[in-house]
Amino acid sequence: MEPLDTLLTWLAGRGLEIVLLILGSVLLARFVAWVGEKITDRIDARATGGDALVRSEAAKHRHSLTQVITWTLVVLIYAVAVFAVLDRAGIPIGGLVAPATVLGVGLGFGAQRIVGDVLAGFFIITERQYGFGDVVSIQVVGGVEPAEGTIEDVTLRVTRLRSANGEVVTLPNGQIVKVTNLSRDWARAVVDVPVPTTVDVNRVNEILKDVGAEAFRDQRLRPLLLDPPSVMGVETIDLEQVNVRMVARTLPGKQFEVGRDLRARVVLAFRREGLNVPSPTAAPPAGELTASAPSSADGVR
Repeated sequence: MEPLDTLLTWLAGRGLEIVLLILGSVLLARFVAWVGEKITDRIDARATGGDALVRSEAAKHRHSLTQVITWTLVVLIYAVAVFAVLDRAGIPIGGLVAPATVLGVGLGFGAQRIVGDVLAGFFIITERQYGFGDVVSIQVVGGVEPAEGTIEDVTLRVTRLRSANGEVVTLPNGQIVKVTNLSRDWARAVVDVPVPTTVDVNRVNEILKDVGAEAFRDQRLRPLLLDPPSVMGVETIDLEQVNVRMVARTLPGKQFEVGRDLRARVVLAFRREGLNVPSPTAAPPAGELTASAPSSADGVR
């Protein structure tokens, strides 16, 4: 009975302390996560940034920063709990220093990528390269095509975004080599309209100017535009057609919607004037679309 009495005594003393430490750390970590979630929900609810249609850059940064701080506090709580449990269990922490050093050196060589991811994530957040809700195009090491979508989560180690098809893409921060932020401060919708070389370009310019003025007067589209769309003139010349460019400054992330609307207006305006929008003779440059070739990628910058 003596071993059993010893076990019961230990459970009533240090054993109870260990259980309380584990339960306390779990509850505290969950409380921190709950508080972080409430803060981010409040930031999202109040993130108007002067316009109800988009969130401000400061709100995006606060959202990402809150997530990182929450994650760091949770890790710190569990780390302190582990050392406290080891101390209550009677395991000398000092005796673990030498083995931990050897293990740390061994893991250091294999954890170089993780360290690089964490450092890259730190600079992404502190430099405000992008944040929650941004529409971005991210090029990674060895990637042929960039990952495009809306940022859903930014931590010190990874960036998660959701593509237009609804797919969730997870990218290690250390592998990111180029980021194109399509929703920073303002964006630009670019529409290239192909017309035959036999058509009077001045007439086309006048039609596109009327289209831009009509779009800016539209009560539905006006809140998305920062100023009236402008006609830049002839952008490229081919043997059988020329491309006339029309651009519009929009709210962040709204360039795709504006671009689609402008293309539809251009087609209708050309039909009213008895003009046809021909199929392009050559593929448009990367990142651009003509009015006759709408696409789910939108082709606007």
